[in-house]
Amino acid sequence: MLNSAKNFLREVVQLGLLLIAVAVVLQVIFGSAVPFVGGDIVGNLTGIITSLGDGGLVGLISVGIILYLLDRA
Repeated sequence: MLNSAKNFLREVVQLGLLLIAVAVVLQVIFGSAVPFVGGDIVGNLTGIITSLGDGGLVGLISVGIILYLLDRA
């Protein structure tokens, strides 16, 4: 039962990452006015990266945790 839930969540995370990648490509191709994407994906990613970079050591630890979690998925 637990393995089934873990596999389901792993697939959801992979689907989410794929959707983010597609949204970034569409926004690069068509600009910020992509009606079905629903927001400024590149701007949001840039903001997250900037806030992690401004965090210093805490930001570096956060990036390490995020990469570790994505590697496990």
